[in-house]
Amino acid sequence: MDSSPDAGTEVRGVALLLPGFTGSKEDFGLLHEPLGARGYRVVAVDGRGQFESDGPVDDEAAYAQRELARDVLAQAEALGVPVHLVGHSFGGQVARAAVLLDHSPFLSLTLVSSGPAEISVSQQERVKLLRDALAVMSMESVWEAIQAMGPPEEVGGPARGLGDQEQLRRRWLGNKPAQLLATGRQLCTEPDRVAELAALPLPFHVLSGAHDDTWPVAILDDMAVRLNAHRTVVTGAEHSPNADQPLPTARALADFWDSTRTSAPRDRPMA
Repeated sequence: MDSSPDAGTEVRGVALLLPGFTGSKEDFGLLHEPLGARGYRVVAVDGRGQFESDGPVDDEAAYAQRELARDVLAQAEALGVPVHLVGHSFGGQVARAAVLLDHSPFLSLTLVSSGPAEISVSQQERVKLLRDALAVMSMESVWEAIQAMGPPEEVGGPARGLGDQEQLRRRWLGNKPAQLLATGRQLCTEPDRVAELAALPLPFHVLSGAHDDTWPVAILDDMAVRLNAHRTVVTGAEHSPNADQPLPTARALADFWDSTRTSAPRDRPMA
């Protein structure tokens, strides 16, 4: 999904947005218009093997974090200008890995509901259930099992998002099983790399809802301190502020990006 600033609006920059685990570029759909009004071109992508982005069906090695990070660097290069990088949840881990490989294509990094290391124990249990199901069931059968668990707002995960249930089903079926298996494992084993990140000369932004059971808000607060990052907590939002409260989320993103236009890179102590 690629949207340009409104006609007659000063072009202030380009943003590259990465979705989370079981998510897709559509998760950012409500941000395009308000960010365009602020002068930003917004490019939201599916990761390798996510929804409408192709990838191997059964080769988990193709979805190693370093491979996904290299995809992000290639996307940034294709855009042709330095970009503001945004990663939601698992997308934040991929964004962090890309920046640690090479920070030069990026003007800033915003981590949206994406913490310093592995996800919470309760969410690890959910991911393990999903991975166990994918090992013995088809994607269609897993979707039916998810639907049988209860209303989407209670079940969450792939059953919750922008669009109706048929659209979400189509998105789920577009995911490659190997991608879900590999990235699910990464979510449960990610090490803390905040010190490495803090050593880079980039402006950082940690944005989240007021409640999050994937990475508790207190953990995100602490990460922001360690990064000397700008911190935004969006009232009335949970793990997906981009969908729960898109207007204040877009405002916070644009305000942060605007601030980087006039401020020099901050001095950062080496880890």
